Amino acid sequence: MKVVIAPDSFKGSLPAQEVASAIAAGIRAVWPDATIDCIPLADGGEGTVQALVSATGGRLVETRVTGPLGEPVDAFFGVLGDGVTAVIEMAAASGLPLVPPDRRDPAITTTRGTGELILAALDEGCRRLIVGIGGSATNDGGAGMAQALGASFKDGKGAELPPGGLALAQLHSIDLSGLDRRLQHVEIVVACDVDNPLYGPNGASAVYGPQKGASPELVDRLDRALQRLAEVIRAQLGIDVQQIPGSGAAGGLGAGLVAFLGATLKPGIEIVLDAVQFHQRIQGADLIITAEGGVDRQTAFGKTPSGVLKAAQAAGVPVIVVGGSLSDDAFHLYQHGFAAIVGCTPRPMSLDEAIARAATSLTETGQLIARLIQLGSNTRREG
Repeated sequence: MKVVIAPDSFKGSLPAQEVASAIAAGIRAVWPDATIDCIPLADGGEGTVQALVSATGGRLVETRVTGPLGEPVDAFFGVLGDGVTAVIEMAAASGLPLVPPDRRDPAITTTRGTGELILAALDEGCRRLIVGIGGSATNDGGAGMAQALGASFKDGKGAELPPGGLALAQLHSIDLSGLDRRLQHVEIVVACDVDNPLYGPNGASAVYGPQKGASPELVDRLDRALQRLAEVIRAQLGIDVQQIPGSGAAGGLGAGLVAFLGATLKPGIEIVLDAVQFHQRIQGADLIITAEGGVDRQTAFGKTPSGVLKAAQAAGVPVIVVGGSLSDDAFHLYQHGFAAIVGCTPRPMSLDEAIARAATSLTETGQLIARLIQLGSNTRREG
C-alpha cells in the first residue's frame, strides 16, 4: 500500500509538515507496512517557504531587510534541496502583518525589502526564484523592489522617487540599466492566484487598498498613480502590464516583477507541485490524502487540494480531503471528483481547543480513514 499525504498548513495551528506527520501516524497505526510519502504543500501564500523547504530537504536563510515602513525587519527565504532554487514570500519582508494597524498607509509603504530578499537569494548562488506575492502592505507597483535591485525611477526634474505608491504619480522615467547583472541569468516564477488588473475598478488600489489603510480618496489617488506607472512602462519598456491577468496582485508587485525582472505569473499551487516533483512522486500510489484548515466550496478553485486533485486524476489515484472544519457547502466538492471529504474535529469544541488538539485529531482521522478502507476491503472479500 502506497499512500501520499499532501496537505496545506492549518493556518494558526500546524505547518503543513506537522499536518502530514500527524495523519501519517494514524495511517501507520493501522497499516504499519504501508509506504507513506509525506509531501507538505502550499498554494503560494503563507507557509510556502516552509512547505517547500521541508518537502525538498532545503534550508531556511534568515536576513534583515527594509520593512514596509522603511524600518529594518527580520525576514527569511528558503533554498530548496536542489541548491539553486530560492523560494521567497514577499509578505516576510513587505507584508501587512509587519505594519501596526494604526500605521497602515499604502501611500508610503514599500516593497524594497522584497527586492533585498531577492538580492540575498542571488548572493546564495540561486538561479531560479519562486516568489509568492500574497499578503502585501504595499501599493507601489514593485518600484521599491526594483530600486533595491538597482533600477531607477525618476520624476520630471530627474530626482529619484521616494518610497510608496503615491510617489508614482510623479513618475517620468524608468531606467533598468543598473539592475543587478545576475538577474539576466535567473528565472523568476511568481505564485499569483488573483487576476486583478493593475488599475481600474477591479485593480490593486480599489480592491485591496482599503484593507491596507487607504481611504476612498487615497484609493482614487493611488489608482491614478498606478495608471501612470503603466503608461510609463508601456511607453519606455514596451509592455502593456494592464493586459496581464494578476498584474494588480500585491499592490501591483505582479506588474513590477513582469515588467522589471521578466518574471512569469503562474497559479501558486502549480508552481509548488512542480517544485516538489509531485507528479512523479504520486506514480504508483494507491491513495492520496490532502488537507487544509477549512474546507468549503472554494477549496476546488486554486487551493492546494484542488491542485492535488487535478494531478491525482491524471494519474488515476483517488483523493481524500481532510478539513479542520467543514462548511455547509463542503460536500459540493464531491462534484469535482474527491473520493471522500472528512472533518477531523471529533466533537463540538471551541476554536482554541480545536487548535490545541489539532495534531491528535489529525492522527485519529488518519487512523479512521485507514480502518474504513480496511473494512471496505474485508467486506468485499467476504462478499
